[in-house]
Amino acid sequence: MRRVLYLAGAIVLVDTIFFTALTPLLPHYADTLGLGKAGAGVLAAAYPAGAFFGAIPSGIVAARLGVKPTVLAGMTVVATTTALFGFADAAWQLDLARFCQGLASSFSWTGALAWLVASAPPDRRGSLIGKAFAAAVGGALFGPVLGGIASIAGTSWTFGVVAAASLAVTVWAALTPATKPDEPDGIVTLVRALGDAKIRLAFWFVVLPALSFGTLSVLAPLRLSELGFGAVAIGAVWLVTAGLEAVWNIRIGRLTDRAGPLVPIRGALIASIVIAALLPWPNHRFELAVLVACAGLAFGSFYTPGMTLLTHAAEERGLDYGYAFALMNLAWAPGQAGGAAVGGAVAEATSDAVPYLTLVALALLSLAGLRRFDRA
Repeated sequence: MRRVLYLAGAIVLVDTIFFTALTPLLPHYADTLGLGKAGAGVLAAAYPAGAFFGAIPSGIVAARLGVKPTVLAGMTVVATTTALFGFADAAWQLDLARFCQGLASSFSWTGALAWLVASAPPDRRGSLIGKAFAAAVGGALFGPVLGGIASIAGTSWTFGVVAAASLAVTVWAALTPATKPDEPDGIVTLVRALGDAKIRLAFWFVVLPALSFGTLSVLAPLRLSELGFGAVAIGAVWLVTAGLEAVWNIRIGRLTDRAGPLVPIRGALIASIVIAALLPWPNHRFELAVLVACAGLAFGSFYTPGMTLLTHAAEERGLDYGYAFALMNLAWAPGQAGGAAVGGAVAEATSDAVPYLTLVALALLSLAGLRRFDRA
């Protein structure tokens, strides 16, 4: 189990490095290519849009062929598209490379997390998912640093290093033994599972933080840039935020195993309401940087208990874990893409306050809905 945990952690770490490396580079691309907030939102949304289209196919491959082929297919394409992104010099090339990388990452994430959960006892599932997400946050921690380096040293060789790391992890996965499904589930099983109230609830608590992070990933770097932070300083903000979030995810995983998934979810809702309501107003760069770090902790507190709730609900219905994590990608992708693209466009047409306060309203409605679910 430990070997699979390390492998799953390495897969999501390398994948997340590329995803978050865009954050400090976003103002650079917005300026040099004339993207504006809306165009920057499209670029940020291309990755999760690809993950959305890859979600169901990744679940089918995992359920029918097994987790290892799913991981190998995903990581190979991740390496290729990461290298191509480094050489892109036009907006459409950047968008296309990010889209394809997101599509491939849905395979690597579905395969890696299904591989991990299948080898984990139920009473340790939250802790192991928390550790895997801590590794993903480690990638989120190093990604902005890598983006800051790329802004100085150039994107081609910088992203080439990430592509080489992806290939190394692919070889590691190829050498790790894994079981194949005995009786593959059909796609009808997945469709029927969506009728389960617990699965829909878990699904939403992946959508909501993704929507929040998507909005933050576009508006916060651009606002920090307006207040005087360069690419390296913005990368440092995300570095500190991710470091705090990595430690916090491990604690959230342990709390999830002890108290159940709904307790940390409720706390995350309350914290998100407070932080999202404050985010539009700072006019000083260091004040905003502190709020961004707090937002990372609040928004990131949903994922581990949400995933744990999803795996328990899938197990109750006899749903293959590959399909369970395909649902995760299906939930995360439109949230992240919608937060980035729609949040950027709405902020450009109105102000940053409108998308942030919309997140507050959604969190308030979710808190009310969770109370109704508890009574039911």
